[in-house]
Amino acid sequence: MAATFSIITITYNAERELPATLASVAKQTCTDYEYLIVDGASSDGTVALAQRSGIEGIRIVSERDGGLYDAMNKGIALATGKYLIFMNAGDAFHRPTTLAQYAEAARYNPDIIYGQTQLVDAERRFVGMRHLTAPPDLRFESFRHGMLVCHQSMAVRREMAEPYDLQYRFSADYEWCLRFLKKMQTSRYIDDVVTDYLTDGLTDRNHRASLRERYRIMCKYYGTIPTTLRHVVFALRNLKRKLKK
Repeated sequence: MAATFSIITITYNAERELPATLASVAKQTCTDYEYLIVDGASSDGTVALAQRSGIEGIRIVSERDGGLYDAMNKGIALATGKYLIFMNAGDAFHRPTTLAQYAEAARYNPDIIYGQTQLVDAERRFVGMRHLTAPPDLRFESFRHGMLVCHQSMAVRREMAEPYDLQYRFSADYEWCLRFLKKMQTSRYIDDVVTDYLTDGLTDRNHRASLRERYRIMCKYYGTIPTTLRHVVFALRNLKRKLKK
């Protein structure tokens, strides 16, 4: 019988970041999952670390790919669980009972399960809570203000998950979420931190390019004029904060 959860980790030369992710999966008290490592033909010790993890039933695919979102599409194609959870190298479940919290929520058969995110640095030290807070009542309109739910802090029904649009290099996850939310009928909120998110990710390193892409996506789904007006308001608020300092 297929597992309830397919946990998918994308890696490429991630031997420094991967141990925290592997450890967090291995420590989960809920074992109703399959674990997929989709590696982009790493040249360091990433694959060896995964092989030595001792995680029962781990599946490792290591081959060249077209980048992060191409690898995530491979993960979707390989997954057999009812729900998908993307937990990329460096990110981790917040505590050993986190997947059990997901499993409890899954009893209600929602389309999406989600919770809050805290930021950590490379030494796993707490940096702060994510500046966008996941709302208890999640709707398609919620994301007009940005990606309120971190991608790593959600479990989505696999049969509803479409491939990522590879025309977007940095914000394909945001566009993917919007497509999912348009179809979503039911959700289940976990009122707790579920993910420790490593701040030094691909989007963090390409922040401006990501924002430009996200603006294009917002215009596509929410309209150019409303999106532009919201961005003007955001800019004025940021300016006001800077002047106060």
